[in-house]
Amino acid sequence: MLSKRTRIDVYLPEKKAKVYRRLRKAIESEFLFTFGGCTVIEGVRGLYLRSGEKPEEDRITRVYADMPFSLEDRLEEVSTYADALREAAAEALPEQSILVTSEEIYHSL
Repeated sequence: MLSKRTRIDVYLPEKKAKVYRRLRKAIESEFLFTFGGCTVIEGVRGLYLRSGEKPEEDRITRVYADMPFSLEDRLEEVSTYADALREAAAEALPEQSILVTSEEIYHSL
């Protein structure tokens, strides 16, 4: 049987500055204590074009957790939570290259 869940993802730049490591640890702790766990995937490769120039590459860490409810049931709550994560990251970091996403997924029970 499949159960609807909501996954929330945060994509963080991998940089050596302490502020990036502290933010990552804070998000990991937030997900761990709010949702009971999280997954951390390091070394994700991100590519982008800057004004039509040659492609640039960033290394990114993806941190995600699954919420025990469907997105459609709590869309407003998830939206508010995602906005708060993004705003906290924007305040903590000297750049605004943080991506927060959410999607509906299905867990097999």
